[in-house]
Amino acid sequence: MTNKINNNQLLNDVTRYWNIRAESYSESNQQELLSEKQQKWRHLLLGHIKEGGTLKVLDIGTGPGFFAILLALSGHDVTAIDATEGMLLEAKQNAQTHQANIQFIRGDVHQLPFASEQFDLVVSRNVTWNLKAPQKAYSEWFRVLKPGGSLINFDANWYLHLFDENYWQGFVADRERSIEKQVEDHYVNTDTKEMERIARQLPLSQIKRPQWDINTLLEVGFSRYMIDTRIGDFVWNEEEKINYGSTPMFMIHAQKQRIDN
Repeated sequence: MTNKINNNQLLNDVTRYWNIRAESYSESNQQELLSEKQQKWRHLLLGHIKEGGTLKVLDIGTGPGFFAILLALSGHDVTAIDATEGMLLEAKQNAQTHQANIQFIRGDVHQLPFASEQFDLVVSRNVTWNLKAPQKAYSEWFRVLKPGGSLINFDANWYLHLFDENYWQGFVADRERSIEKQVEDHYVNTDTKEMERIARQLPLSQIKRPQWDINTLLEVGFSRYMIDTRIGDFVWNEEEKINYGSTPMFMIHAQKQRIDN
């Protein structure tokens, strides 16, 4: 009972934090949608998927709806889920602005409100590190994928610097470099103390990834995978590279085995 209460409190803390961040995070996503990043991300998301036909897509932890909008505007049938009410409000407004038809659902990504084998593609960005039970979440995402379907997940070792001395030194160097290069420090305008408090309770903040992810994805049933640990070199702008140089983004593309007749 105590563990369940702690897990619920952790989920509430994460949700409350991102509710506060929703407006500023949405502004960042809006800028991405109007920049060259839109085409870069579209290429990344669809370049690993076989062309032809409309895909049923699930955007996990959609936030302000960036991935969902990109994929809907590419002609796909998109459902987007997030636990944070503020993020979903921003996502709906952004979708309306871009005339993107998306089904938005508020829910827990650890317990998806969908039948099994519903989606061709599951996508996610900067979500798994926030999860209280990431293995359970991966299992759920596998469940709702059709045989032959794909999971494409982008994340990084966010807040590992709280637990690893080498990452801490890199984090400090990033802050110093942002001053040297006279760019905005992305950690200045966030509630760093609150996020650090939450991160100390999250299991993936303490684990060097993506090896953990690969082991877990294979355990839950995925049969094939591909990793790119330098994907940020392609999608990040110079300011992001300076801010997050010690915490490179990685991409995982995992596939559910197809059932041949």
